[in-house]
Amino acid sequence: MSPELSRFDPKLLYRRLDSLFGALKPGRSLRRVLESFVEDAFRTLRDDLSLEGAYLYGERRDDFTLVKQVGPAVTPPPESVSPKALPLALAFQHRVYLFSHPDSPESPGQAGLLPPGPAAALVVGRRPHRYVIFFLLREGWVAEELDFALNTVRAALGSRLQDERVRGNVKEAAEIQQSLLVEDPPAFAGYELACRSLAAEEVGGDFYDFLPLGDDLMGLAIGDASGHGLPAALLVRDVVTGLRMGVERDLKVTYVFSKLNRVIHRSNLSSRFVSVFYGELERDGNLIYVNAGHQPPLIFTADGSVVELRTGGTVIGPLREPHFKRGFAYLPPGSLLVMCTDGILERRDEDGEFFGEDRLKVLVRMSREASAQQLLERIVGVTAAFGAMRPWEDDATVVVVKRLG
Repeated sequence: MSPELSRFDPKLLYRRLDSLFGALKPGRSLRRVLESFVEDAFRTLRDDLSLEGAYLYGERRDDFTLVKQVGPAVTPPPESVSPKALPLALAFQHRVYLFSHPDSPESPGQAGLLPPGPAAALVVGRRPHRYVIFFLLREGWVAEELDFALNTVRAALGSRLQDERVRGNVKEAAEIQQSLLVEDPPAFAGYELACRSLAAEEVGGDFYDFLPLGDDLMGLAIGDASGHGLPAALLVRDVVTGLRMGVERDLKVTYVFSKLNRVIHRSNLSSRFVSVFYGELERDGNLIYVNAGHQPPLIFTADGSVVELRTGGTVIGPLREPHFKRGFAYLPPGSLLVMCTDGILERRDEDGEFFGEDRLKVLVRMSREASAQQLLERIVGVTAAFGAMRPWEDDATVVVVKRLG
Protein backbone atom coordinates (compact mmCIF):
# COMPACT_ATOMS: atom_id res chain seq x y z
CA MET A 1 0.00 0.00 0.00
CA SER A 2 1.54 3.27 -1.02
CA PRO A 3 1.44 6.21 1.44
CA GLU A 4 1.56 8.73 -1.39
CA LEU A 5 -1.60 10.79 -1.92
CA SER A 6 -0.29 13.21 -4.54
CA ARG A 7 -2.00 11.39 -7.44
CA PHE A 8 -5.41 11.87 -5.89
CA ASP A 9 -7.29 15.09 -6.65
CA PRO A 10 -10.74 15.41 -4.96
CA LYS A 11 -11.81 18.14 -7.40
CA LEU A 12 -10.92 15.90 -10.32
CA LEU A 13 -12.92 13.10 -8.69
CA TYR A 14 -16.00 15.33 -8.45
CA ARG A 15 -15.65 16.37 -12.08
CA ARG A 16 -15.38 12.75 -13.18
CA LEU A 17 -18.34 11.78 -11.03
CA ASP A 18 -20.35 14.56 -12.64
CA SER A 19 -19.54 13.13 -16.04
CA LEU A 20 -20.48 9.64 -14.84
CA PHE A 21 -23.87 10.70 -13.50
CA GLY A 22 -24.49 12.92 -16.48
CA ALA A 23 -24.10 9.88 -18.73
CA LEU A 24 -26.78 7.91 -16.88
CA LYS A 25 -29.98 7.70 -18.86
CA PRO A 26 -33.13 8.63 -16.90
CA GLY A 27 -36.17 6.42 -16.83
CA ARG A 28 -34.25 3.13 -16.73
CA SER A 29 -34.60 0.45 -14.07
CA LEU A 30 -32.30 0.56 -11.04
CA ARG A 31 -30.50 -2.55 -12.27
CA ARG A 32 -29.81 -1.06 -15.70
CA VAL A 33 -28.62 2.20 -14.14
CA LEU A 34 -26.16 0.37 -11.87
CA GLU A 35 -24.91 -1.93 -14.63
CA SER A 36 -24.06 1.10 -16.73
CA PHE A 37 -22.58 2.95 -13.75
CA VAL A 38 -20.26 0.09 -12.71
CA GLU A 39 -18.85 -0.23 -16.22
CA ASP A 40 -18.34 3.51 -16.64
CA ALA A 41 -16.97 3.98 -13.11
CA PHE A 42 -14.38 1.25 -13.59
CA ARG A 43 -13.23 2.75 -16.88
CA THR A 44 -13.13 6.31 -15.51
CA LEU A 45 -11.62 5.70 -12.06
CA ARG A 46 -9.41 2.64 -12.56
CA ASP A 47 -6.13 4.56 -12.78
CA ASP A 48 -6.87 7.03 -9.97
CA LEU A 49 -8.01 4.33 -7.53
CA SER A 50 -5.89 1.40 -8.80
CA LEU A 51 -8.88 -0.74 -9.74
CA GLU A 52 -8.39 -4.23 -11.17
CA GLY A 53 -12.00 -5.23 -11.81
CA ALA A 54 -15.55 -4.90 -10.55
CA TYR A 55 -18.53 -7.13 -9.72
CA LEU A 56 -22.13 -6.06 -9.21
CA TYR A 57 -24.45 -8.27 -7.15
CA GLY A 58 -28.20 -7.69 -6.84
CA GLU A 59 -30.59 -8.85 -4.12
CA ARG A 60 -33.14 -11.57 -4.74
CA ARG A 61 -35.44 -13.21 -2.20
CA ASP A 62 -32.85 -15.48 -0.54
CA ASP A 63 -29.49 -14.54 -2.00
CA PHE A 64 -27.50 -12.09 -4.11
CA THR A 65 -27.00 -12.80 -7.80
CA LEU A 66 -24.15 -11.70 -10.03
CA VAL A 67 -25.47 -9.00 -12.34
CA LYS A 68 -22.37 -7.53 -13.95
CA GLN A 69 -18.67 -8.34 -14.20
CA VAL A 70 -16.14 -5.80 -15.46
CA GLY A 71 -12.40 -6.34 -16.03
CA PRO A 72 -10.36 -9.56 -16.03
CA ALA A 73 -11.23 -12.36 -13.65
CA VAL A 74 -8.53 -14.71 -12.45
CA THR A 75 -11.21 -16.82 -10.77
CA PRO A 76 -14.80 -16.53 -12.03
CA PRO A 77 -17.04 -15.18 -9.25
CA PRO A 78 -19.99 -17.28 -8.04
CA GLU A 79 -23.31 -16.67 -9.74
CA SER A 80 -25.05 -16.27 -6.38
CA VAL A 81 -24.03 -15.87 -2.76
CA SER A 82 -25.77 -15.88 0.61
CA PRO A 83 -26.29 -12.49 2.29
CA LYS A 84 -24.65 -14.05 5.37
CA ALA A 85 -21.33 -14.44 3.57
CA LEU A 86 -18.72 -12.41 5.42
CA PRO A 87 -17.94 -9.90 2.64
CA LEU A 88 -21.63 -9.10 2.19
CA ALA A 89 -22.31 -8.95 5.93
CA LEU A 90 -19.46 -6.49 6.46
CA ALA A 91 -20.53 -4.40 3.48
CA PHE A 92 -24.11 -4.17 4.81
CA GLN A 93 -22.84 -3.16 8.22
CA HIS A 94 -20.53 -0.38 7.03
CA ARG A 95 -22.04 0.50 3.58
CA VAL A 96 -18.44 1.06 2.41
CA TYR A 97 -15.79 -1.46 3.45
CA LEU A 98 -12.15 -2.15 2.51
CA PHE A 99 -10.88 -5.73 2.61
CA SER A 100 -7.21 -4.89 2.86
CA HIS A 101 -5.47 -8.07 4.09
CA PRO A 102 -5.81 -11.23 1.96
CA ASP A 103 -4.65 -13.48 4.78
CA SER A 104 -7.08 -12.14 7.42
CA PRO A 105 -10.28 -13.97 8.46
CA GLU A 106 -12.34 -11.26 6.80
CA SER A 107 -10.74 -11.72 3.42
CA PRO A 108 -13.22 -11.96 0.54
CA GLY A 109 -11.13 -14.78 -0.81
CA GLN A 110 -11.79 -16.81 2.33
CA ALA A 111 -15.54 -16.65 1.68
CA GLY A 112 -15.14 -17.76 -1.93
CA LEU A 113 -16.90 -14.68 -3.25
CA LEU A 114 -13.88 -12.91 -4.75
CA PRO A 115 -10.34 -13.83 -5.72
CA PRO A 116 -7.83 -13.56 -2.87
CA GLY A 117 -6.48 -10.06 -2.56
CA PRO A 118 -7.57 -6.56 -1.58
CA ALA A 119 -11.02 -5.32 -2.53
CA ALA A 120 -13.52 -2.64 -1.63
CA ALA A 121 -17.28 -3.01 -1.26
CA LEU A 122 -20.01 -0.40 -1.78
CA VAL A 123 -23.71 -0.90 -0.93
CA VAL A 124 -26.49 0.92 -2.77
CA GLY A 125 -30.24 0.78 -2.15
CA ARG A 126 -32.42 -0.53 0.64
CA ARG A 127 -33.83 -3.94 1.41
CA PRO A 128 -35.24 -5.71 -0.62
CA HIS A 129 -33.58 -3.84 -3.50
CA ARG A 130 -29.95 -3.73 -2.39
CA TYR A 131 -26.98 -3.92 -4.71
CA VAL A 132 -23.33 -4.50 -3.78
CA ILE A 133 -20.45 -3.31 -5.93
CA PHE A 134 -17.09 -4.99 -5.33
CA PHE A 135 -13.99 -3.30 -6.74
CA LEU A 136 -10.91 -5.53 -7.02
CA LEU A 137 -7.74 -3.59 -6.26
CA ARG A 138 -4.27 -3.81 -7.77
CA GLU A 139 -0.93 -2.70 -6.37
CA GLY A 140 -0.66 0.98 -5.51
CA TRP A 141 -4.09 1.56 -3.96
CA VAL A 142 -4.36 3.88 -0.96
CA ALA A 143 -6.86 3.27 1.82
CA GLU A 144 -7.54 6.96 2.51
CA GLU A 145 -8.19 7.64 -1.16
CA LEU A 146 -10.54 4.69 -1.57
CA ASP A 147 -12.46 5.45 1.60
CA PHE A 148 -12.96 9.08 0.56
CA ALA A 149 -13.76 8.25 -3.05
CA LEU A 150 -16.19 5.38 -2.43
CA ASN A 151 -18.09 7.23 0.29
CA THR A 152 -18.40 10.15 -2.13
CA VAL A 153 -19.59 7.79 -4.85
CA ARG A 154 -22.11 6.15 -2.51
CA ALA A 155 -23.55 9.50 -1.39
CA ALA A 156 -23.72 10.89 -4.92
CA LEU A 157 -25.15 7.70 -6.38
CA GLY A 158 -27.74 7.47 -3.60
CA SER A 159 -28.77 11.06 -4.24
CA ARG A 160 -29.03 10.42 -7.97
CA LEU A 161 -31.14 7.32 -7.46
CA GLN A 162 -33.36 9.23 -5.05
CA ASP A 163 -33.81 11.89 -7.73
CA GLU A 164 -34.79 9.13 -10.15
CA ARG A 165 -37.37 7.84 -7.68
CA VAL A 166 -38.74 11.35 -7.21
CA ARG A 167 -38.95 11.80 -10.97
CA GLY A 168 -40.72 8.47 -11.13
CA ASN A 169 -43.21 9.64 -8.52
CA VAL A 170 -43.75 12.87 -10.42
CA LYS A 171 -44.29 10.93 -13.64
CA GLU A 172 -46.74 8.64 -11.86
CA ALA A 173 -48.59 11.64 -10.43
CA ALA A 174 -48.73 13.28 -13.87
CA GLU A 175 -50.16 10.09 -15.36
CA ILE A 176 -52.80 9.96 -12.63
CA GLN A 177 -53.73 13.58 -13.20
CA GLN A 178 -53.91 13.24 -16.98
CA SER A 179 -56.07 10.16 -16.69
CA LEU A 180 -58.63 12.19 -14.74
CA LEU A 181 -58.79 15.31 -16.91
CA VAL A 182 -60.81 14.96 -20.10
CA GLU A 183 -59.20 16.64 -23.10
CA ASP A 184 -62.49 17.83 -24.58
CA PRO A 185 -65.82 18.28 -22.78
CA PRO A 186 -68.73 16.12 -23.92
CA ALA A 187 -71.52 17.49 -26.06
CA PHE A 188 -74.61 18.81 -24.24
CA ALA A 189 -77.42 20.03 -26.47
CA GLY A 190 -78.17 23.72 -26.06
CA TYR A 191 -74.84 24.49 -24.36
CA GLU A 192 -71.19 25.17 -25.12
CA LEU A 193 -68.61 23.77 -22.70
CA ALA A 194 -64.91 24.65 -22.44
CA CYS A 195 -62.19 23.69 -19.95
CA ARG A 196 -58.49 24.26 -19.27
CA SER A 197 -56.14 23.37 -16.39
CA LEU A 198 -52.60 24.75 -16.05
CA ALA A 199 -50.26 23.26 -13.42
CA ALA A 200 -47.85 25.55 -11.58
CA GLU A 201 -45.43 22.62 -11.31
CA GLU A 202 -45.10 19.43 -13.33
CA VAL A 203 -48.08 18.06 -11.43
CA GLY A 204 -50.84 20.13 -9.87
CA GLY A 205 -53.74 19.58 -7.53
CA ASP A 206 -56.57 21.12 -9.60
CA PHE A 207 -59.18 19.09 -11.43
CA TYR A 208 -62.40 19.38 -13.37
CA ASP A 209 -64.85 16.77 -14.59
CA PHE A 210 -67.95 16.31 -16.73
CA LEU A 211 -70.40 13.49 -16.05
CA PRO A 212 -73.04 12.94 -18.74
CA LEU A 213 -76.08 11.62 -16.86
CA GLY A 214 -78.43 11.35 -19.81
CA ASP A 215 -79.60 13.48 -22.69
CA ASP A 216 -81.05 16.12 -20.37
CA LEU A 217 -78.59 16.15 -17.43
CA MET A 218 -74.89 16.96 -17.12
CA GLY A 219 -72.69 16.74 -14.01
CA LEU A 220 -70.07 19.48 -13.64
CA ALA A 221 -67.19 19.43 -11.14
CA ILE A 222 -64.16 21.54 -10.31
CA GLY A 223 -61.80 21.26 -7.36
CA ASP A 224 -58.50 22.20 -5.82
CA ALA A 225 -56.49 19.82 -3.60
CA SER A 226 -53.91 21.23 -1.21
CA GLY A 227 -50.31 20.60 -2.14
CA HIS A 228 -48.75 19.33 -5.33
CA GLY A 229 -47.19 16.19 -6.70
CA LEU A 230 -48.14 12.60 -5.96
CA PRO A 231 -50.04 13.23 -2.66
CA ALA A 232 -52.27 15.83 -4.32
CA ALA A 233 -52.76 13.62 -7.38
CA LEU A 234 -53.81 10.68 -5.19
CA LEU A 235 -56.19 12.92 -3.24
CA VAL A 236 -57.75 14.20 -6.46
CA ARG A 237 -58.04 10.64 -7.78
CA ASP A 238 -59.99 9.57 -4.68
CA VAL A 239 -62.33 12.56 -4.90
CA VAL A 240 -63.03 12.24 -8.62
CA THR A 241 -63.52 8.48 -8.37
CA GLY A 242 -65.83 8.90 -5.38
CA LEU A 243 -67.89 11.53 -7.18
CA ARG A 244 -68.25 9.38 -10.27
CA MET A 245 -69.22 6.28 -8.30
CA GLY A 246 -71.74 8.16 -6.15
CA VAL A 247 -73.36 9.87 -9.11
CA GLU A 248 -73.58 6.65 -11.11
CA ARG A 249 -75.46 5.04 -8.21
CA ASP A 250 -78.01 7.89 -8.24
CA LEU A 251 -77.13 8.91 -4.69
CA LYS A 252 -78.08 12.32 -3.34
CA VAL A 253 -75.33 14.87 -3.81
CA THR A 254 -75.11 15.79 -0.12
CA TYR A 255 -74.75 12.13 0.84
CA VAL A 256 -71.97 11.67 -1.74
CA PHE A 257 -70.07 14.62 -0.26
CA SER A 258 -70.47 13.31 3.29
CA LYS A 259 -69.22 9.90 2.22
CA LEU A 260 -66.28 11.44 0.37
CA ASN A 261 -65.35 13.43 3.43
CA ARG A 262 -65.32 10.34 5.64
CA VAL A 263 -63.06 8.51 3.19
CA ILE A 264 -60.59 11.41 2.92
CA HIS A 265 -60.69 12.13 6.66
CA ARG A 266 -59.86 8.52 7.53
CA SER A 267 -57.06 8.23 5.01
CA ASN A 268 -54.45 9.72 7.39
CA LEU A 269 -54.37 12.76 5.14
CA SER A 270 -56.52 14.89 7.44
CA SER A 271 -53.82 17.59 7.32
CA ARG A 272 -54.69 17.88 3.64
CA PHE A 273 -57.94 19.06 2.15
CA VAL A 274 -59.71 19.56 -1.14
CA SER A 275 -62.29 22.12 -2.16
CA VAL A 276 -64.95 20.83 -4.54
CA PHE A 277 -67.88 22.27 -6.45
CA TYR A 278 -70.27 19.81 -8.04
CA GLY A 279 -73.46 20.63 -9.85
CA GLU A 280 -76.05 18.81 -11.96
CA LEU A 281 -77.26 20.97 -14.82
CA GLU A 282 -80.58 20.19 -16.48
CA ARG A 283 -81.09 21.10 -20.10
CA ASP A 284 -83.78 23.60 -19.13
CA GLY A 285 -81.20 25.56 -17.09
CA ASN A 286 -81.98 24.33 -13.57
CA LEU A 287 -78.87 23.64 -11.51
CA ILE A 288 -78.63 21.69 -8.25
CA TYR A 289 -75.21 21.99 -6.64
CA VAL A 290 -73.02 21.63 -3.55
CA ASN A 291 -70.06 23.94 -2.94
CA ALA A 292 -67.60 22.37 -0.48
CA GLY A 293 -65.37 25.33 0.31
CA HIS A 294 -64.56 26.17 -3.31
CA GLN A 295 -64.24 29.57 -4.93
CA PRO A 296 -67.90 30.35 -5.79
CA PRO A 297 -68.70 29.82 -9.49
CA LEU A 298 -70.42 32.78 -11.13
CA ILE A 299 -73.55 32.90 -13.29
CA PHE A 300 -73.64 35.90 -15.64
CA THR A 301 -77.10 36.63 -17.03
CA ALA A 302 -78.03 38.67 -20.09
CA ASP A 303 -79.34 41.53 -17.96
CA GLY A 304 -75.89 42.05 -16.41
CA SER A 305 -76.53 40.48 -13.01
CA VAL A 306 -74.11 38.02 -11.38
CA VAL A 307 -75.10 35.15 -9.10
CA GLU A 308 -72.52 33.54 -6.79
CA LEU A 309 -72.96 29.83 -6.05
CA ARG A 310 -71.93 29.58 -2.39
CA THR A 311 -74.29 27.07 -0.79
CA GLY A 312 -72.74 23.84 0.43
CA GLY A 313 -70.31 23.51 3.30
CA THR A 314 -66.66 23.39 4.30
CA VAL A 315 -63.75 21.84 2.43
CA ILE A 316 -63.45 18.05 2.34
CA GLY A 317 -61.00 16.35 4.66
CA PRO A 318 -60.21 18.12 7.93
CA LEU A 319 -63.53 17.71 9.81
CA ARG A 320 -64.95 14.36 10.79
CA GLU A 321 -68.66 15.06 10.25
CA PRO A 322 -69.28 18.27 8.29
CA HIS A 323 -72.78 19.05 7.02
CA PHE A 324 -73.48 19.89 3.40
CA LYS A 325 -76.51 21.64 1.92
CA ARG A 326 -77.82 21.69 -1.64
CA GLY A 327 -78.03 24.93 -3.53
CA PHE A 328 -80.35 25.79 -6.42
CA ALA A 329 -79.72 28.12 -9.33
CA TYR A 330 -80.93 28.80 -12.85
CA LEU A 331 -79.08 29.51 -16.10
CA PRO A 332 -81.43 31.44 -18.40
CA PRO A 333 -80.86 31.42 -22.18
CA GLY A 334 -77.78 33.48 -23.09
CA SER A 335 -76.22 33.16 -19.64
CA LEU A 336 -72.71 32.07 -18.71
CA LEU A 337 -71.43 29.89 -15.89
CA VAL A 338 -67.74 30.52 -15.09
CA MET A 339 -65.92 28.24 -12.65
CA CYS A 340 -62.26 28.66 -11.69
CA THR A 341 -59.67 27.90 -9.02
CA ASP A 342 -57.59 30.23 -6.87
CA GLY A 343 -54.76 30.26 -9.37
CA ILE A 344 -56.80 32.58 -11.60
CA LEU A 345 -58.09 35.01 -8.99
CA GLU A 346 -54.85 35.08 -6.98
CA ARG A 347 -52.61 35.72 -9.96
CA ARG A 348 -50.33 38.63 -8.93
CA ASP A 349 -49.01 41.51 -10.96
CA GLU A 350 -45.52 42.96 -10.55
CA ASP A 351 -46.72 45.03 -7.56
CA GLY A 352 -48.13 41.98 -5.81
CA GLU A 353 -51.79 42.84 -6.42
CA PHE A 354 -54.27 40.00 -7.06
CA PHE A 355 -56.16 39.74 -10.33
CA GLY A 356 -59.27 39.27 -8.23
CA GLU A 357 -62.92 38.57 -8.83
CA ASP A 358 -63.82 42.12 -9.87
CA ARG A 359 -61.45 42.01 -12.85
CA LEU A 360 -62.82 38.60 -13.79
CA LYS A 361 -66.38 39.95 -13.77
CA VAL A 362 -65.42 42.90 -15.97
CA LEU A 363 -63.61 40.60 -18.40
CA VAL A 364 -66.59 38.24 -18.71
CA ARG A 365 -69.09 41.09 -19.18
CA MET A 366 -66.93 42.53 -21.96
CA SER A 367 -66.78 39.12 -23.66
CA ARG A 368 -70.44 38.11 -23.53
CA GLU A 369 -70.67 37.61 -27.27
CA ALA A 370 -67.70 35.25 -27.37
CA SER A 371 -68.10 31.50 -27.52
CA ALA A 372 -67.32 29.43 -24.44
CA GLN A 373 -63.92 28.47 -25.84
CA GLN A 374 -63.09 32.05 -26.83
CA LEU A 375 -64.03 33.31 -23.38
CA LEU A 376 -61.88 30.63 -21.79
CA GLU A 377 -58.89 31.66 -23.90
CA ARG A 378 -59.40 35.31 -22.96
CA ILE A 379 -59.55 34.54 -19.24
CA VAL A 380 -56.36 32.49 -19.38
CA GLY A 381 -54.57 34.97 -21.64
CA VAL A 382 -55.52 38.09 -19.67
CA THR A 383 -54.58 36.59 -16.28
CA ALA A 384 -51.27 35.31 -17.69
CA ALA A 385 -50.49 38.79 -19.01
CA PHE A 386 -51.57 40.33 -15.70
CA GLY A 387 -48.72 38.39 -14.09
CA ALA A 388 -46.26 39.68 -16.73
CA MET A 389 -46.25 36.19 -18.32
CA ARG A 390 -44.31 34.80 -15.36
CA PRO A 391 -44.79 31.13 -14.46
CA TRP A 392 -48.03 30.44 -12.62
CA GLU A 393 -47.69 30.76 -8.86
CA ASP A 394 -50.52 28.29 -8.31
CA ASP A 395 -52.45 25.79 -10.41
CA ALA A 396 -55.01 27.59 -12.57
CA THR A 397 -58.19 25.95 -13.88
CA VAL A 398 -61.17 27.42 -15.72
CA VAL A 399 -64.45 25.86 -16.85
CA VAL A 400 -66.95 27.87 -18.93
CA VAL A 401 -70.54 26.83 -19.62
CA LYS A 402 -72.58 28.95 -22.04
CA ARG A 403 -76.30 28.41 -22.54
CA LEU A 404 -77.21 29.20 -26.10
CA GLY A 405 -80.27 31.19 -27.13
